[in-house]
Amino acid sequence: MDQMKGKASIAFEHPPVIASAASAAGTKEGEGPLGDLFDYVAVEDTLGKENWEEAESALQEKAARLAITKAGYQQQEIRYLFAGDLLGQLIATSFGLLDLEIPILGLFGACSTMGESMSLGAMAVGGGYAQKVLSMASSHFATAEKQFRFPLGYGSQRPLSASWTVTGCGAVVIREEGGKGLAKITGITTGKMVDLGIKDSANMGAAMAPAAFDTIEQNLADFQVRENWYDKIITGDLGQVGSSILIDFMEKTGRDISKNHMDCGTAIYDPETQDTHAGGSGCGCSAITLCSYVLPKISRGEWKRVLFVPTGALMSTVSFNEGQTIPGIAHAVVLEHIEA
Repeated sequence: MDQMKGKASIAFEHPPVIASAASAAGTKEGEGPLGDLFDYVAVEDTLGKENWEEAESALQEKAARLAITKAGYQQQEIRYLFAGDLLGQLIATSFGLLDLEIPILGLFGACSTMGESMSLGAMAVGGGYAQKVLSMASSHFATAEKQFRFPLGYGSQRPLSASWTVTGCGAVVIREEGGKGLAKITGITTGKMVDLGIKDSANMGAAMAPAAFDTIEQNLADFQVRENWYDKIITGDLGQVGSSILIDFMEKTGRDISKNHMDCGTAIYDPETQDTHAGGSGCGCSAITLCSYVLPKISRGEWKRVLFVPTGALMSTVSFNEGQTIPGIAHAVVLEHIEA
């Protein structure tokens, strides 16, 4: 069977299964609407470490070990590890997962990294190159602010379009088809970079929305379905600004996703009490929302088919300071309920 679909998608002949999922979150996330659903909530955001980067690494290790344990496996059974974060040279990942001693492919897709890691993990399993893999991504508010914006002590003002980087890590174990699991991965659509000239790093939603639109449109075209084929179309961290742009873009092509669209960035915090402006962002935003909230709903059959579309803004401190624009990227994963 030819598993390729259209220009950028794969329909798996033998859909890989998500055997387990684990979420490790920070204190602010624990105080939000999804707080009771996380597997682990830190008592304080340093996690007892000497610096923020080590704290993010600790979150990665916590989520990875939890996911492997919840699946009932030993770490030696995991053939490949697909993981990434937002920091330079992926130091949260490399130091956090060092002791697991699992062959690793480090990934950077900005805040779309969870979609990238799951796509590659599903391809490895679906293609017969591995029986079990671990896919994960993390972010930390303080490490992201330190690297991409201003020192916290500076007290920089945040415009209403700005988002709040999630402190958290989500991890899923993906295995060969068959048997019970949280969901099956029936397809993926790999996104391309889209740049409409946005330069404002305090308005990431506007930078990423065109990429989300492009990937969703490509998915619908490749699989030859309408938007209502999915119970939910879930974007990663467009926030309030980016979500409204995406819905407007879809309407112009004759598609209405206003009723079945959800954004992890608007779900993870309470805008009334937590003062996060446009919502949550970061690799950890889509990762821990998926692992704590989305996958259990699919597992219970409340949602039968979901298009999970983590979104990313491909910028660095160098590109921003040199006046470059901020290209967006989005990768889509088709998740379906496993019938008993």
